[in-house]
Amino acid sequence: MNSSTDVVVIGGGYAGVMAANRLTLRGDVKVTLVNPRPTFVHRIRLHQLVGGTDTAVVAYEGLLAERVRLVVDTVTRIDADDRGLVLAGGGTLTYDYLIHAVGSGSADPTVPGAAEFAHPLATFEEAAGLRQVLAATPAATAVTVVGAGPSGIETAAELAEEGRAVTLVCGGVVGPYLHARGRRSVARRLSKLGVSVLDGPGTRVTAVTRTAVTLADGREVPSGLTVWTAGFAVPDLAVRSGLSTDPEGRLLTDETLISVDDGRIVAAGDSAAPSGLPVRMSCQAALPMGARAADTVLSLIGGETPAVLNQPFGAQCISLGRGAGVLQFADRFDTAVRLKVGGRLGAKLKEVICAGVVKQLAAEAGEPGGYKLHRLERGGTRQRLVRADGDRARADLPSPA
Repeated sequence: MNSSTDVVVIGGGYAGVMAANRLTLRGDVKVTLVNPRPTFVHRIRLHQLVGGTDTAVVAYEGLLAERVRLVVDTVTRIDADDRGLVLAGGGTLTYDYLIHAVGSGSADPTVPGAAEFAHPLATFEEAAGLRQVLAATPAATAVTVVGAGPSGIETAAELAEEGRAVTLVCGGVVGPYLHARGRRSVARRLSKLGVSVLDGPGTRVTAVTRTAVTLADGREVPSGLTVWTAGFAVPDLAVRSGLSTDPEGRLLTDETLISVDDGRIVAAGDSAAPSGLPVRMSCQAALPMGARAADTVLSLIGGETPAVLNQPFGAQCISLGRGAGVLQFADRFDTAVRLKVGGRLGAKLKEVICAGVVKQLAAEAGEPGGYKLHRLERGGTRQRLVRADGDRARADLPSPA
């Protein structure tokens, strides 16, 4: 009989690293982290990689607990029946418990010409590639950024601060999550940087060519370089493995993050859909979900009943170049409120948050179990939402095996 339990974590992002580090709480657990890259990608800095102000990578040394074994490879299939993983490099792994934390990437654009002529930046490779393209593109070239969520706003500001002529095409309002006060603050800063903001119902992009972007209202926006930030998608690993997912490919789980198909598979981060009601894609969600996923596995190993997801939200922070930012506060239901912090203080707070995320991961590596945010009572609001949504489609979901 084995004296240890093998737990494999797929994905070395915010949720995966938090989960892997926390699992080392038990000395009899062997933890393996599978990730396609040998370094940690600090995704909330990818816009800085594009703008040339940060590398957006952190060495796993010091970020991962010493007992976590890192396997640099890609999982191509989960064999739940045999508790095995097939790797792209030709190898296999087995597990007693599995944490699915594969994150998210760019959604395949359905707009004609976008896949051919626009540059996405949701992954490190995409952002690094865009940086190379920019380096070879004359500074006077018109740049169009499509999508006015945090990624689009931050990229537009970063490139404008670099001296580029930037147009931000919103496809609606700028910063949909933001309160009107936060939105005005963003608009003022973008205007000061020289960014041309096209918003309103007619600004949905209908076509992209090598030299222009066409809008729903018929306008044609000249664009020598088009950046696409409109939408994220989840890798199709769960779908290809025959596991139950939501329409976007997120792994369906109960509120303890256990797969509805298999009681030994747990999910966390952008690729999880607890109760069919996924939380907002963000590192703010990924860290506590990673901790909750690890706690669920540790509870299962110990023969205890896992606690339910207690997902806290409080704000969204957007950088507006190196000199300004907006910290938008939210209520218990993750809805933006009037309170916000802008300007230089907003930029400083965003930097504190970015640096703090890495420090939290490293702290969990050095002292597993020290992270507590996923246990805040504030997050209990989610359980009221789940109950209210309740009896809706979840009644049709199978129970965990």
